[in-house]
Amino acid sequence: MDLEQLAAWTLRWLNRGEQASGAGRPLPGVLLLQSAQPTPMAATAYQPVACLILQGAKEVLLGDAVFHLGRGDVLVVSHDVPVNARITTARPGEPYLAVILSLDVSLLRSLYDEAGRAAGVVERSSTPALASTAVGPRLVDAIGRYLALVEDEVAAKVLASAIRREIHFRLLMSPSGGMLRSLLRHDSHASMVATAISRIRQGYRETIAVPALARDVGMSPSSLHKHFRAITSTTPLQFQKELRLLEARRLLIAGQHAVSDVAYEVGYESPNQFSREYSRKYGVPPSSDLRAHVATG
Repeated sequence: MDLEQLAAWTLRWLNRGEQASGAGRPLPGVLLLQSAQPTPMAATAYQPVACLILQGAKEVLLGDAVFHLGRGDVLVVSHDVPVNARITTARPGEPYLAVILSLDVSLLRSLYDEAGRAAGVVERSSTPALASTAVGPRLVDAIGRYLALVEDEVAAKVLASAIRREIHFRLLMSPSGGMLRSLLRHDSHASMVATAISRIRQGYRETIAVPALARDVGMSPSSLHKHFRAITSTTPLQFQKELRLLEARRLLIAGQHAVSDVAYEVGYESPNQFSREYSRKYGVPPSSDLRAHVATG
């Protein structure tokens, strides 16, 4: 498939029969998205993925960096990072369409061991976790062949792992794959920061001792702070706060917890501090999001 054919296939799959929806997972590790209208800027957390824009446009903010993504652009995300994002171009007759592919770090590492080292590519270890570039025809073709397996169960059993491996290889060796290649070196700052992120995510409700975290991942506190900020555009403590507030908003929108309960659930010792930081991030107090759920529930 070329890009136009891939967009048409994606739209048909999302709009099929009674199952028509704005999102769907045709295969493991693949999410298809569509939106018939632009969306407001919203805070979210990206995990390691590759996002290919098939139609429409999107804007992603990582710290002070702004990524404007349009048709044929692929965004590669190497680390878990908090971002702000919105769909900027979409309409009913021509919706926003995107393919999001989860990245398998163990698969990337095996490919890097086979091909990346042989290529002799040396990457800086403290580049941002997001990178974008125009997609190449070989990657589009591989993604198209992978999605087409939905329609052939026998071929999927035989070919899925090989094509998925090819997709990872194309991403690893692409212009946007520099951070991925750096991430896969165990002694790189990118790899150490990824370990720190994983530990923060696992214990985001607990108080972080940055010196202890730095020691655990093999860095000095100053080095961790420097490279963490270079990669994620934030600090370990701010990263933890972002995770807490994102989870808090999810719980409030679900409408099953009181504001004070949510504060304690995500790790705050003071509901007042939680309310202040929530209001500063989202522009409304947590009680407003809770009332909004009740009003629409």
